[in-house]
Amino acid sequence: MRKEKILTIIVPCYNEEAVLPETVKELGEVLENMIDERKVADNSKILFVDDGSKDKTWSLIQKFEEQHDYIAGIKFSRNFGHQNALVAGLTTAVNYSDMMITIDADLQDDINAIPKMVRKYHEGKDIVYGVRNNRDTDTAFKRKTALVFYDLMKKLGVNMVPNSADYRLMSKRAVETLLQFKERNLFLRGMVPMVGFPSAKVYYARKERFAGESKYPLKKMIKFALDGITSFSTVPIKLIMGLGIGVVFIGIILMIYTFIQRCFGHVVAGWSSMMISIWVLGGVQMICISVIGEYIGKIYSEVKGRPRFTIEEDDYSDKF
Repeated sequence: MRKEKILTIIVPCYNEEAVLPETVKELGEVLENMIDERKVADNSKILFVDDGSKDKTWSLIQKFEEQHDYIAGIKFSRNFGHQNALVAGLTTAVNYSDMMITIDADLQDDINAIPKMVRKYHEGKDIVYGVRNNRDTDTAFKRKTALVFYDLMKKLGVNMVPNSADYRLMSKRAVETLLQFKERNLFLRGMVPMVGFPSAKVYYARKERFAGESKYPLKKMIKFALDGITSFSTVPIKLIMGLGIGVVFIGIILMIYTFIQRCFGHVVAGWSSMMISIWVLGGVQMICISVIGEYIGKIYSEVKGRPRFTIEEDDYSDKF
């Protein structure tokens, strides 16, 4: 008989006290059913990663640990961010698990896709992506910007799975390979496809958030997109050369236009050339400096070699 494999479902949490009881209930039912059906080992776990929450998230996790053997948690010393919470969960769970699934706590990702992912794993897939087959719950703005982002990343040469976020299954060897990537500027949606190994997709419909507030407002979404672009491509730096050539070309045209207008006496002496110089060249310089600065900032962050996260409490490892 095939020996059941240990599954750990990793759930990053930041101020999720409003949704956590329902998350534990629904994920617990799915896990218990898979254990009863012998799809996963009976010591499989749900691992909650408290990313420095300021509410009662950690106390709730500890409460559920007392009620259910399959619930465990780790607590950060402060807020390190969603991507680091995912990596911390994977780093902790890989020592004990055969497969790991990452899913957000807000219940927008369909938990009924979890058994399908496990089935794909047993069919020999090391990575199983949860892919949204619709974005009806998103605003029109978010849907449009998401499509633009995926299209831009593709043109920049970044291999991503469209409409796939951080809801995925990874085998032990896939996670071990992913953890060999040591960069601090994490963009897992671009990193996981680089791991290789056999992969598959499971499609699902995204739901409304059960409770609480989104942890990705517009400001964070823009930062996340910029991190993805600058962490995986040097194309923006190369575009600066093209931008410079373009500005020079525009400058030549404007000079010709200004000369013609001057011949007809339609301009104030010195005004056009001054405005062209200040606004066009000043704007281009600011753009170029900011793009280069973004890359220098990431280099600065990487060379310091600081830890991605600090775990204050680890209740997960104690259960094995």
